[in-house]
Amino acid sequence: MAAAPVFGDKVVVVTGASAGIGRAFCLALAPQRPRLVLAAREAARLEAVASACREAGAQALVVPTDVASAQACRALVEQALARFGAIDVLVNNAGYSMRSRLEDVSDLSLYERMMQVNYLGAVYLTYHALPALKRARGRILVVSSLTGLSGVPTRTGYAASKHALIGFFDSLRIELQGSGVSVSVLCPDFVESEVHLRAVGPDGKALGKRGLPPANAITAEACAALMVRALTRRQRLVVTSLRGRLGRWLKLLAPALVDRIAARAVAGAPAPAPFRS
Repeated sequence: MAAAPVFGDKVVVVTGASAGIGRAFCLALAPQRPRLVLAAREAARLEAVASACREAGAQALVVPTDVASAQACRALVEQALARFGAIDVLVNNAGYSMRSRLEDVSDLSLYERMMQVNYLGAVYLTYHALPALKRARGRILVVSSLTGLSGVPTRTGYAASKHALIGFFDSLRIELQGSGVSVSVLCPDFVESEVHLRAVGPDGKALGKRGLPPANAITAEACAALMVRALTRRQRLVVTSLRGRLGRWLKLLAPALVDRIAARAVAGAPAPAPFRS
């Protein structure tokens, strides 16, 4: 007899669900027939994802949300609980990127907004969802980045926000010991998704083009599969590429070499083997 799906009938709240890996994750999980709560700012795109998830077997509630607002995050949790009565899984995926050298930035408020969306949005939502997650002995997944583990030139604001995520959720994991709630952190390498098209430049306007060549990229669907596996296994940390895993250790042994590799990667030059994936 086949085992029951891990997330069948579970209430799963997903931010950044309208596109990219958030959308791919929802579609990957939908055949298990969960009760999905889809959050992002664009209602029409959320409805399209919800429709596809329903066709695959899931229930889906759409809640347009700007995670930079603590009030909006509280409302998201309240609507999820009002509709489904529980929260079993929280996926903090919402975020956007920025590509600019610090000296070229013309508006420092860009850094404030990035921290509000990429970092504080996850803090606000986790805070409000935590009582329900503890009742359910649930799961938290946060999507950080390789830039959350090592600095990357032209990504100062983005890297800072992703470093903050890892520090926060590493600390929260310790606080939650014995509660039954697991905390998983995913650090993707380059992923083919809209986050690169929506990255903002030094003036805060969307660049509308990719920065890095996608030669080593994985698809949003492949990343989503890793997210599902991380939640299923309650994994602590998932680094999605070999070069990322090796880089963590090399940073301890030869940090200047890691800096050079990061600079070459951003410039578009191939990284030295074995850091190609």
